[in-house]
Amino acid sequence: MPNRPDPTTPARAGARTIHALPAGLERLPWELPRVFLGLDGAQATPEGAATWILPVPYEATTSWGSGTRQGPRAVIDASRYIELHDHELGRDPSIEGVYTFPALELARGDAARAMAELEDAFTRILDAAAGRRVIMLGGEHSVSAPAILAHARRLPQRPSVLQLDAHLDLRATLDGSPYSHACAMGRVVDRVDLVTVGARGISGEEWEIAGQSDNVTVITGEEVARAGDWMDRALDALGDPVYITFDVDFFDPALVPSTGTPEPGGGDWHTALALLRRVFAERRVVGADVVEHAPIPGMAAPDFLVARLVYKMIGYWSGAGTRP
Repeated sequence: MPNRPDPTTPARAGARTIHALPAGLERLPWELPRVFLGLDGAQATPEGAATWILPVPYEATTSWGSGTRQGPRAVIDASRYIELHDHELGRDPSIEGVYTFPALELARGDAARAMAELEDAFTRILDAAAGRRVIMLGGEHSVSAPAILAHARRLPQRPSVLQLDAHLDLRATLDGSPYSHACAMGRVVDRVDLVTVGARGISGEEWEIAGQSDNVTVITGEEVARAGDWMDRALDALGDPVYITFDVDFFDPALVPSTGTPEPGGGDWHTALALLRRVFAERRVVGADVVEHAPIPGMAAPDFLVARLVYKMIGYWSGAGTRP
């Protein structure tokens, strides 16, 4: 069953964040709100949470499989079943609070307008966050570009982007649009230093762009599979601050088949966590997103894996402290 509030713990007590109930019925054993981890009370409010979750179920340019618009909801629903204690960290990261926004609905039928809406919304959210951690749940990968640009415009330093992905997404256009999911990094590469890990579905155009760009480092899926020093090379290429964009097709399709463009091979769970653990410990992470999850009806395991991935990111991030 999903997590339930413990009425004896002050941090878990309090009125529901989502449910509006008749007077006197608040303390009946209602299910937890359909928000990340199912948290309620003060720790699930914008003011009381150290982490904000922004669902952006945008899908307009998928080039093969569809369904990413359902990804944020599936991840949030699965997250309600996560054990909140993290034995690796030896603590419960949810104690610091997690607030979940309503899903952000972007313009349909006009990708340029949708991306402009998202960049404006993300800028406003960062202003309101006042240093809180913001994690976006997509939707297709095109949503990452406005978030990265919003961060880049606020930062005095040139940011680095760590992209865990089966693809480079460095095309200038796809099907005549620069706003395609396959162009997400192409839209930001002139503003950031880009480190892509796990790529194994790469067009000739993208390979040429990456090879000619001093600010792009590619660590292919084959390099990850061979182990070696690729993780050190990734860290060496990352400056400060860092934005993390995690396309779930980074994973082997045996783990996460629920994505629009699965590629053979790919990373495993512990490899992904090992890299994230180091990045959060050794760099100043300023933002993150997890995108391209397209849930498959009746197959709950990938939903749970992605939800757990988000919670691990919260845990690593909350333990990183404040870095200069």
